[in-house]
Amino acid sequence: MLKFYFNGSPNPTKVALFLEEAGLPYEAIAVDTRKGEQFKPEYLAINPNGKVPAVVDDGTVVFDSNAILLYLAEKTGQFLPANAPAARAELLSWLMFAATGVGPYAGQAVHFRHFTPEKQPYALNRYLFEAQRHFAILNDRLESRRYMLGDTYTIVDMDVWGWGRMLPFVLGEEASAKLPHLKRLIDEISARPAAVRAVALKDKHRFKTEMDDEARRYMFRHQAQAAG
Repeated sequence: MLKFYFNGSPNPTKVALFLEEAGLPYEAIAVDTRKGEQFKPEYLAINPNGKVPAVVDDGTVVFDSNAILLYLAEKTGQFLPANAPAARAELLSWLMFAATGVGPYAGQAVHFRHFTPEKQPYALNRYLFEAQRHFAILNDRLESRRYMLGDTYTIVDMDVWGWGRMLPFVLGEEASAKLPHLKRLIDEISARPAAVRAVALKDKHRFKTEMDDEARRYMFRHQAQAAG
């Protein structure tokens, strides 16, 4: 059975969405990053980057949420566009756009907005601007189509949903109203039974919620390194 290493953050949740949508049997294995479980040797042997998610599928290891989505989609033949060069080019372009832009900038915006011990206006402005810019591109794309690749619900939509459902936390409460087409997609996906189950998966495990000194030491290792 496929082993799925996860927590409740955006990247693992979009993989959980695929697993639930596809009806794949899996064993959910919690990795509590605020307790440093991502740095245990047995997990680093699976994902040397010390991040979640990761999957082990009959001995095949895949890490990085975007790689996992593509791997599972190609293995099962589900949630992909038509099998044609132009459609695959479109799929890869938008999947990589989300992987290299939406996720990283949204994540950094969250860090500088909510978790830095000292306010850093320049860094906050840069990452908020780039996160907003990337979300606006998605919003413009969705103005003229139901899903990111047209009429077909694909892994690109799941990828976008992962961080898109966190819009208020990333950009502020007013962000969704300024991105109505993106909000429409997020709301549609969030209402799907598979998405409800994917979001609820974290509630089956007891993750640490306190952002105390221990959690900061594991989550923000650059601070511990700077402190010596």
